[in-house]
Amino acid sequence: MTDHATSPARPRRWPYILPLAVVLALGGVFAKRLSDISGGYDPLVIPTVLLSTPAPEFDLPPLPGYGDALTTADLKGKVSLINIWGSWCAACTVEHPLLMEIAKSGELPIYGIAWRDQPDRSIAWLERHGNPYTKIGQDPKSQAIIGLGVVAAPESFLIDKEGIIRYKVAGIITREEWREKIQPLIAELSK
Repeated sequence: MTDHATSPARPRRWPYILPLAVVLALGGVFAKRLSDISGGYDPLVIPTVLLSTPAPEFDLPPLPGYGDALTTADLKGKVSLINIWGSWCAACTVEHPLLMEIAKSGELPIYGIAWRDQPDRSIAWLERHGNPYTKIGQDPKSQAIIGLGVVAAPESFLIDKEGIIRYKVAGIITREEWREKIQPLIAELSK
């Protein structure tokens, strides 16, 4: 019989193997992310399951003094852009000059959805910064926003002539994204 008290202790390997396994797993995840990025994956792009589906139905009351209600029917017959904004949104102020240029070019109508904003604040903001919108709907209870799956303002959706969502921008539309991705897509969808 072997006396356990007198036999030499076997070294425990798991305290050395466990950290090595964690380092190898993290290295594998890191390598995968690098290969995804080099392969065209953009970690800043938030995908939407709504691409290639009809824009959700909505009928939003107009911003007082800024035309008629904004409805899903407005999105049919021409390529258009929906822009989610609010006077409380600092990033919307950064994006706004580009929206003004797009509106001035007449390339496509821009429909604004004032998200959870007081009408008087929205109006004051537009008077200060300018109005690029063909129509503005108010969404104080996030009805359209929930249907569109909006996470934060600003967000924008490119809609084709049939009212189908074809592109989504989560965040500020940059000049580069406008030139390189959105304008070519507008040209293709306008054919």
